[in-house]
Amino acid sequence: MADFSPGPNQLDPLGDAERLGEAGTKKNFAKVGSARPSSLMFTYGPGAIVELPHFTVMPSGLDAWERIWARRDGIPHVHAPKLLDAVRRQLGQQVLELRPFPHQPTTSPFDDEGRDLGIPARVFPQWLRCTGCDRLAGISTFEYKNTHPYRPDEAKFEHVGCPGRGKGRKGGGRRRSLALPARYLLTCTNGHLDEFPYELWVHHGQPCPTAAVPALRMTESTLARGASSTIRCNSCGASRTMSEAQGAAGQAKLPACRGRHPHLDAYATGGCNAVTHLILIGASNLWFPILQRVIVLPMDAGEHTGSLADRLRVLVGEDLTDYVGNLGFLRKLLKDKLDITKVSDEALAEALDAAIATPDPSEEAKATAEWSPLDLIAPEWMYLTRGVGGQHHEDEASGLTLSQRPIAPGLPSAITRVLAVERLREASALLGFTRLDALDRIDDEPARRAQLSLTAPRWAVATLNRGEGIFLEFDEQAISDWEARVEASTLWGAHVEAHRRNFANRLSSTATNVDPDSRLRPPRYWLLHTFAHVLLREMAMSSGYGAASISERLYAWQADGQHPAAAGLLLLTTSSDSDGTLGGLVQLSEPERLRRIVDAALGRARRCSSDPICAHRTPKDPEDFLHGAACHNCTMASETSCETANRFLDRRFLIGLPGEYTGLGFFEVSS
Repeated sequence: MADFSPGPNQLDPLGDAERLGEAGTKKNFAKVGSARPSSLMFTYGPGAIVELPHFTVMPSGLDAWERIWARRDGIPHVHAPKLLDAVRRQLGQQVLELRPFPHQPTTSPFDDEGRDLGIPARVFPQWLRCTGCDRLAGISTFEYKNTHPYRPDEAKFEHVGCPGRGKGRKGGGRRRSLALPARYLLTCTNGHLDEFPYELWVHHGQPCPTAAVPALRMTESTLARGASSTIRCNSCGASRTMSEAQGAAGQAKLPACRGRHPHLDAYATGGCNAVTHLILIGASNLWFPILQRVIVLPMDAGEHTGSLADRLRVLVGEDLTDYVGNLGFLRKLLKDKLDITKVSDEALAEALDAAIATPDPSEEAKATAEWSPLDLIAPEWMYLTRGVGGQHHEDEASGLTLSQRPIAPGLPSAITRVLAVERLREASALLGFTRLDALDRIDDEPARRAQLSLTAPRWAVATLNRGEGIFLEFDEQAISDWEARVEASTLWGAHVEAHRRNFANRLSSTATNVDPDSRLRPPRYWLLHTFAHVLLREMAMSSGYGAASISERLYAWQADGQHPAAAGLLLLTTSSDSDGTLGGLVQLSEPERLRRIVDAALGRARRCSSDPICAHRTPKDPEDFLHGAACHNCTMASETSCETANRFLDRRFLIGLPGEYTGLGFFEVSS
């Protein structure tokens, strides 16, 4: 990570590194830490707070990344046409490409090449507390130190001349003490985040009566929970505890939101009218990513043209019209930038015309308004169920390789298709983020989504992982017949009411008009979700992959007039390198092995070490949990595996369990 820290001391690590390099001094001011692309996508993206050993940083918005890309020749891109189309429908048609995180591997442990090619970030928060004397001050009070070229973890801020604590202090003000971030922040449901105003807080909203720049101290109490700090002003003697800022009563004492976006180094135009909330640096609700994820599929003719047109817009830019009728010159221009040797002149001319064409704004607005998450996943379902010709199919461009497996005798009759997904590519794109409320708890996502750039983005950050998996398709008639029975049951009625209570209890102030029933997954989702969990647990014991490395992708929705009904699941494992294609899952798709695994998974689902409590679990008022007969001992999976955070699970939908609802097990009815 590179650190851009505007402020009184104007930290400019990249500039410092350049000046020191020109002087022949080997320093590494630019790099302060490292992170995997997956963590930057799902946990620590732009606007989040990354905790380093001695301070915290916030990855900057995409505008600052341009400075990093400019330091290298050429910008790589992630090829995922359907994902790019989904991103455009939500961020606008001006988005031209998907880019990976800036990264350049070094050729040797002593090679400095690429060390400054990382994610730009800034120190945040910029109020620090001295661990030696409890002084609380802005970042300019402390000295930044990062001098070891191969130990970025030693980067830190120090209070030079720290007097220490107490009357018997030693050092006479000559000591250097570590300064750590002050952990309190202000946020709001509009995605803003700001420093806590300690000076105003300790003086109850007024300036210090004795000093223009008061000397503050922050002391911690180990006896209290939550906001246990006390802020003291050494200049006037005032003090105030942070616990006063907690709860509903404390919220009324907090200042109004200033509309600050630290990752953009900007404030919202017109300010912000949302209520502020006290939040800590490590709070789990500080940053919720808004992601889109797809399996990269083979392209049709229209997508080939559109994909080539996108690359022409990026590589040629405003000079596109100069090459109309001059395809030979266009080929020379693209010779070292894009391989079009297999593209005919007719196809190239068509792509050029598409690149020059101006989109219709009304059509763009209509496409954005009508977009549904099913638009992204439904093509995968259609291709996996109808697009595989013969026993084996391989597409070089997408990397998707499928083999159809015979149905083993004894496999539940409702499973009508088994595909070994020998190779696949999974692409994920980051569109923005929310604070305090996750995306499924708000009803006006475009307005509440915090942007990743100051201007309309021309690219989005994405990752591309490789992997393998197993796809299972279920008989639609069997699923729909079973679903009708479940929807008429009192068990399903209990789940519906629990979901309504859950939604009301967790209702965000930004979701006042949401019908909770519209967010409840249908019974078929509960069935396939529970089956996926027990199956991946069983597969982990035979595949060589850990259970946390296997994830699910569920195709489970009822027909809605625009999308036909779907009932299937894909269990997959992916990785940014070749580890995701070792073949461990594919081997389990062999007919007899899969039959044994399914039998064993359903057998294990009959018993839980928490039974009979788990088997009889049914939510009753005022309970609002979103699962039935399911717990961590039998069904629940890690958050890396489950796409809905272990919600919508019930073993009674798989097989009959002792108790009141013995007749709802799908596999006992359909097998």
